[in-house]
Parts: sequence; structure tokens; C-alpha cells
Amino acid sequence: MAVATRKKPDELLDSDFMNRLDQLSLVSRKIFAGKMRGERLTKRRGASVEFADYRNYVSGDDLRHLDWNIYARLNKLFIKLFLEEVDLHVSVLIDVSKSMDWGDPHKGLYARRVAAAIAYIGLVNFDRVSLYGFADGLQFELSGVRGRRLMARVIDFLTKLEFAGAGDLAATGKQFAIRHPQPGIVLLLSDFVDKGGYEDGLRFLMARKYDIYALQILSPEEIDPRLAGDLRLTDMEDEDFAEVTVGRALLNRYKRNLEAYCGGLKDFCATRGISYMFTSTEVAFDQMVLSYFRKRGLLK
Repeated sequence: MAVATRKKPDELLDSDFMNRLDQLSLVSRKIFAGKMRGERLTKRRGASVEFADYRNYVSGDDLRHLDWNIYARLNKLFIKLFLEEVDLHVSVLIDVSKSMDWGDPHKGLYARRVAAAIAYIGLVNFDRVSLYGFADGLQFELSGVRGRRLMARVIDFLTKLEFAGAGDLAATGKQFAIRHPQPGIVLLLSDFVDKGGYEDGLRFLMARKYDIYALQILSPEEIDPRLAGDLRLTDMEDEDFAEVTVGRALLNRYKRNLEAYCGGLKDFCATRGISYMFTSTEVAFDQMVLSYFRKRGLLK
């Protein structure tokens, strides 16, 4: 009798879930041409292997693409047109600032698992996958991997990510945009808890016309904190602190502020063509991948 495999607490993907991911592929709202021929076809006309159409020959066309059979029948010159193959670049940016090293279930582990699933789907479809860990800039990088055989490198990279320091989404977005001018899918995994704000960082990414998906990840304790009494609260990233008396009125005000903050991020993304998603780490990450991402059009 076969025994079902179960995911260990610190395991990113199990074999059963990976088998389900084999049936999926990443979808871009745009088609992107890479520096080398890829596995996807675009309607852009090029010189690949799949025939698309004919057009009349004009001076300067490549004579190698003339259809001599049609010329023999009609005494007219026609050029063969082909569907051009393109590369799909997929970049996953994982927030590794100190604020992600928290929560039950853990925000950092949740982000790692989502990143592993998206990377796996890209690799099995021979997309060009890059992974980055960021805090006050890009700190960890695994770039340009292709093919299922490199999934072990992806898991090793994600497992070794360290969470430390304060986040700076503006510095991260600027650095990424400068270093990666080619268009592609960009998936941003973060709690978006950044004292400098999220706007500038997202604007830097928008300037490159990436196909951007933003997943905001919060823990249950952040969404509905269970605190009471006189407390000294310390910021995990910069160790700033505040002494407060926590009561029902303060908790209600906190929840209203959190709702307004998340709503502002959602509206900012919606008006700028960025696909925004929100999740609590209580939501099973496989449900996030198989349901939420498919509904938002990232997977099919």
C-alpha cells in the first residue's frame, strides 16, 4: 500500500504537490522577447520553425525565405513568415528583512514556499527563472536558471536565505530595475512593512514595464493581535520602541489603520496595472498557489 508523503514543517515542497504543479504554466499579460530562443511562441513574426503566413517579397528581404514552389506556380515572389520563439523571464523577489522573520505560521517560510512553487512551475516549462532576497537592496541572488534539473539549486538557495535588517523597497526596486532592463514577470513577496513606504519601489519596477504581481503576506498576530495591558513594543528592524497601554480602543484603532494601509496598497497597485493579492499565513500556501494565483491570471 502506498504511503502519502507529507510536508515536514521546514520542507518547502512535497512530491505530491510538485506533481500537481507539473500541470500548470506561468502566464504573462504580455509576451517578452529574451536574448535567446525560448520555448514559447508569440504572434510576432520572425524566423523560427513554425510557419505562420506569407507576404509579398520586397527589395531587401532575406532570399532564403522565398517560397520557390509558389514562384514556380504563380511566377510571383512570396516570403515565408514564421512564429518567433521567445524567452519568458520570471523573477521572484523575496523580502528577507527582519519583519518577515516572525509569525505563526512563519511569514518567511510562507514566502519561501510560494517562491519555490512558482520557481518550479517556471523551471518545468523551461522559463528563465531568477530569485532574489532583498531587505535594504538585493542581498541574495540566484539568476537565470532553466530546466527542472536545477530545482535542487532553487531549494538550496531558498533554504539558506537569512532574515535580517530593515527593509527598503525603494532601494530594492531601483537596483533591480537598473540591473534588469529586460521585461518579464516580477513577483514580489513581502509584508510591505516599510517605514519608507512602498510607492517609490513599485514605481521603479513600473518604469521597466514588467508584468508585476505583489503578494502581501501577514501573520494572524498582525491581523488580529492578542495583546493587553502595559507593554513596551519594539520594532524588529530598527529596534525603535514605544511604551503603550493596550486596550480595546487601541486595538480597534490599530485594525482600522492596518485596513487603511492595506487598502491604500491595493488601490495603488490597481490604478497602475499591478496585480495585488493579500494573504494571511493561516491560508494554506498550496491553496494560494493553486487558487489565488490562477484567479489573478498568473497561472493556467
